[in-house]
Amino acid sequence: MGELELPSDRESAIPLNPTGSAFDWSKVVLNVLLPVAGVVAALLIGAIMLLLLGANPIAAFAAMINGAAGSKFGITQTLVKATPLLLVGSGICIAFRANMIHIGGEGQIIVGALAGAWLPLSFPTVSGWLLIPATCIVGFMAGAVWGFIPGILKARLRVNEILSTIMMNAIAQQLMNLLLQGALMDPEGIAHGTFLAQSAQLPRQAWLPRLVPQTLLHGGAIIAVVLAVAVYLFLWRTTIGYDIRAVGLNPNAARYSGINVPYYEALSLTLAGGFAGLAGAIEVMGVQHRLMDGLTSGYGFTGIVAALLGGLHPLGLIPASIFFGGLLVGADKMQRAVQVPSSLVMAILGLIVLFVSSAAIWSRRWAARRRIAEQLDKEGQP
Repeated sequence: MGELELPSDRESAIPLNPTGSAFDWSKVVLNVLLPVAGVVAALLIGAIMLLLLGANPIAAFAAMINGAAGSKFGITQTLVKATPLLLVGSGICIAFRANMIHIGGEGQIIVGALAGAWLPLSFPTVSGWLLIPATCIVGFMAGAVWGFIPGILKARLRVNEILSTIMMNAIAQQLMNLLLQGALMDPEGIAHGTFLAQSAQLPRQAWLPRLVPQTLLHGGAIIAVVLAVAVYLFLWRTTIGYDIRAVGLNPNAARYSGINVPYYEALSLTLAGGFAGLAGAIEVMGVQHRLMDGLTSGYGFTGIVAALLGGLHPLGLIPASIFFGGLLVGADKMQRAVQVPSSLVMAILGLIVLFVSSAAIWSRRWAARRRIAEQLDKEGQP
């Protein structure tokens, strides 16, 4: 099963386990231990930075853990932060498995939130059992359209998806600014002369139900977990998922075996955009209950790192999203407890992003060299 020749049987054209063993421990090292080691290394450097500022790193990290998991509020807030990360990361798993470097999550969250605010505000008398799923669908479709544009540009014109998705982020941000200063601005704010850059509050039947009373934890967390499992089944238990992974593993071999490579490149970016758009709609319905500037909170970029920490596997993404949700919540508590600048907290989070991303890149290169070496060994056999 380790050969890289292109057999006539499509299912064997792209091997999923190059060693041929029932369980490949090297994949565990590459996909799990390396990202975890990256997190540990980033935290160690963060501890050195805290020492240089005269802060106690043990007390700082203890405050971070206590803030994220030391109370009902901390735990529920961690899960609230993890929800959009899990949704965005699920789309990232699809795109990156197709070898599409998807950086457009921020813009897709925005357009999903725009759609998620527009529909309930336009139809405020529709009952919740219809309005909530319709808003989720519209948010998903808005993000999918935003992801389809760089997807079709990549498929037809070979436009670099990194550049196109980043530019789509900027367009989405400016579109939201335009609408929040015009058509979607809160009429009450206009009447009182405040002119805040936010929409009117959504009708209450469009609010996602609270899972824990008097907290912000909402039903979107369940939706995110269910969809992460669905993405796993999609990628590993369907023909389309196999084709997406085959395109990412070796597009030339995939093309030779009859897979329409440009189609699956565009499809992966479209689906990734849909999940990010759904994250925006759920954030509006579950947390903010209105559209406002700053709604994304960097989830589009942090979701990438969560996906990398989870080994680009939807099931591994679930604990990774909770971990990063805890970091976001605990960082605020750490800042207040040890009186360190907010820039230091952002630096520590940035170090985690840097080390996890570097570990993911290194592991992919190592795996590629390993496959080439195995192919050369096989060709050298009589």
